[in-house]
Amino acid sequence: MATLHALIIDDDAYSIHVMERLLDQEDISYTAVADPTRLEGILQTLDTVDIVFLDLEMPKLDGYEVLAMLKTHLTASVPIVACTVHTAEINNTRRKGFFSFVAKPLDLDRFSDQLHRILSGIPVWEAR
Repeated sequence: MATLHALIIDDDAYSIHVMERLLDQEDISYTAVADPTRLEGILQTLDTVDIVFLDLEMPKLDGYEVLAMLKTHLTASVPIVACTVHTAEINNTRRKGFFSFVAKPLDLDRFSDQLHRILSGIPVWEAR
């Protein structure tokens, strides 16, 4: 999977660190964005985005606002995954157009399987 690139959008440095380590194990490159107000400029510098992991609760812009922005910049084939501690949001994320939902803290034993299913076009909706 060395040619794949993920976009991580999360304001929490520890959450970004964990996601980066998990993607390293899968040999997937990534770009991390801690400030979603900088996202549009960063998107213009990326050649490709194959998957997006998006936190819902961030200052300045929430995950739903960022989702709308992403949908104007990315093709519909790029899965956008809600990645949040707010498991009660699972139904709302589905209605708002997310491709999948993966709860934080991430399950280190299940992440690889979840990732491969999402990249294969199979939505994952797992609150735990």
